[in-house]
Amino acid sequence: MGPSLIDHGGIVPRYVISVTCCTGFLRKRVMMSVTYLDAAATTRVDPRVADVVLHWMTEDFGNAGSRTHEYGARAKKAVQQARTQLAAQLGASAEELIFTSGATESNNIALLGMAPHGEQTGRRHIITSAIEHKAVLEPLEHLQSRGFEVDFLRPDQHGRISVEAVRERLRPDTLLVSLMHVNNETGVIQPVSELGRILRETSTYFHVDAAQGFAKLPQDLTAPIDLISISGHKIGAPKGIGALLVRRRGWDRLPLQPLMFGGGQERKLRPGTLPVPLIMGLAKAEEIFRKEYQQWQAGAQQFREQLFAGLASTRYHVNGDPEHSVPHILNLSFEGVDAEALIIGLKGVAAVATGSACTSTSYTPSHVLTAMGLPDEIVSNGLRLSWLPSQVDGFEVGDLVAAVNQLQP
Repeated sequence: MGPSLIDHGGIVPRYVISVTCCTGFLRKRVMMSVTYLDAAATTRVDPRVADVVLHWMTEDFGNAGSRTHEYGARAKKAVQQARTQLAAQLGASAEELIFTSGATESNNIALLGMAPHGEQTGRRHIITSAIEHKAVLEPLEHLQSRGFEVDFLRPDQHGRISVEAVRERLRPDTLLVSLMHVNNETGVIQPVSELGRILRETSTYFHVDAAQGFAKLPQDLTAPIDLISISGHKIGAPKGIGALLVRRRGWDRLPLQPLMFGGGQERKLRPGTLPVPLIMGLAKAEEIFRKEYQQWQAGAQQFREQLFAGLASTRYHVNGDPEHSVPHILNLSFEGVDAEALIIGLKGVAAVATGSACTSTSYTPSHVLTAMGLPDEIVSNGLRLSWLPSQVDGFEVGDLVAAVNQLQP
């Protein structure tokens, strides 16, 4: 047996390698001496989650669809337990949750899967916001090409969509409202709980992209929201697993149509062999997050306050709503500082981002900050910091301050 995995947190010596023996396999971890401040893009898989995933890959490796032997029976039972657990956190029953590859697929199933009903009933109007993730904006742009009318609401200068703005745009032919739970660039929380209760009294369906909010604001998502997209890799689960909640309205199922065909899995809405190891990893990650929620919240807030205290000597603008934000995402623009130059200055110190990882190959200004109506200089130089408390213990805020001071005139 080699030494057990150690959670080093924060800054660690360059090229530290830890090795452990787990069910006959050697597992290696190479860490760099860079503090990870890009948790809104993805998170490291929790070692406890990795152990569960490995177990269902190498020991209980059966296909949940195999009905003739114990391997399949164990896999099927485990998946059902995971489904029940995850659905319960959304105030729903197990049969209302289907597994997907992540929030992008969930968003596509929700938005494109409702389109046939809209076409059949003549309800071709959709309301969304201009600050949604591309995984929502691009499917809706596709629906526009099919004759749907889409209203893209702009937020206020702090990045929040008002309930009143949504209500004002509702029409008899409004099929769907799609609004994200937490903005991935600014961390601003949208009023999805209140909107869920309002829209449930209408014929308009409500979809929420909860990739950034799932497990972090659990009470919001128990509201009567029709469709909820979640992602595993934002909370310490592996990439490639997520879910879509399809909540009943009374006894009625939503008129959702599949995008793919080829099997009866997931109520025929998402065919294909269920990735049991990933599903069990998602369930374990949610369980850990739920049980350690108070520590996460307190630690995330404490680090946020440390950042503000350390940055007091610099000149910056907070891009977001201080009153309605999650504690672990912060978007800043430093006066007179080019964000790309600052990222280069932080190389070897901290991993940060200018916005969504899904659009980071493009250097176009943030569509989120642009929609907020902020000045061009602020929009072009927004820097997103996002973190897990367990991974920032060794970070020196002074290193960030020094990099800013070096560039700030």
